[in-house]
Amino acid sequence: MAAGNSSSVTEFILAGLTNQPALQMPLFFLFLGFYVVTVVGNLGLITLIVLNSHLHIPMYFFLFNLSFIDFSFSTTIIPKMLVSFVSKKNTISYAGCMTQLFFFSFFVFSESFILLAMAYDRYVAICKPLLYAVTMSPQTCLFLLLGVYGMGVLGALAHTGNMVFLTFCANNLVNHYMCDILPLLELSCTSSYINLLVVFIVVTPGIGVPTVAIFISYGFILSSILHISSNEGRSKAFSTCSSHIIAVSLFFGSGAFMYLKPPSILPLDQGKVSSLFYTIVVPMLNPLIYSLRNKDVKFVLKKTLGRITFI
Repeated sequence: MAAGNSSSVTEFILAGLTNQPALQMPLFFLFLGFYVVTVVGNLGLITLIVLNSHLHIPMYFFLFNLSFIDFSFSTTIIPKMLVSFVSKKNTISYAGCMTQLFFFSFFVFSESFILLAMAYDRYVAICKPLLYAVTMSPQTCLFLLLGVYGMGVLGALAHTGNMVFLTFCANNLVNHYMCDILPLLELSCTSSYINLLVVFIVVTPGIGVPTVAIFISYGFILSSILHISSNEGRSKAFSTCSSHIIAVSLFFGSGAFMYLKPPSILPLDQGKVSSLFYTIVVPMLNPLIYSLRNKDVKFVLKKTLGRITFI
């Protein structure tokens, strides 16, 4: 791998989602709307959890962090994306591109492992309810959270460090709406085989390990639910897990489709569209999924809105 300081490129041009002029303004307002919903939904959920002591339990501690990650994730991507719809040339400096890549990678890995922590919380709550208070103590929750963000930092450093060692020459047009890994690898004027191998080595555990662990957790959860004698108990157990299963399926499904296929099988133009799901759609849908399908959140939301109306 060549040294990164030999690159002649000082800035990149982001191609954006499409180059058709007629679509630029409709897409601008569409994704601006997505961003507003994402910000309001995630910050609203964070506010509800902070203000209501009823939600100060491990499940909502992790949901608080998921909302923080989703809000930050979308803020890393969408504002710069919106610029591409209203400007003739959307440029980003080399340092800015590497910074965006770092935070993009950090939040992707963090989201993977916060979803794993949430699955573990549901496993303990349903499979070992008598030990829940001891097992999911504040110290354990803090330890799990440190692990989540620790894996985020490690993944971000691995990917960003991998890109820094690439050499970029004359071509600086990134065929994407953000500084993503595969489009940057395509721009390198030196062999990127080793770099591509590093990407798959880092991404596979980042997506594969949490996915397998979550499936194992839900295998045990399903087994425990089927042994519950009352229909009401089974229904309640399923309802506490359904939101998480939907969020996991959306995030890991779209991420695996994008990164666990060779670039020759998934062209970058198709990759841009598929990446919209985990970079924009999932952070927007998560607060809706967890609020509309969660009785506790709906109860607290009605209670809070009632206070505001009364005031």
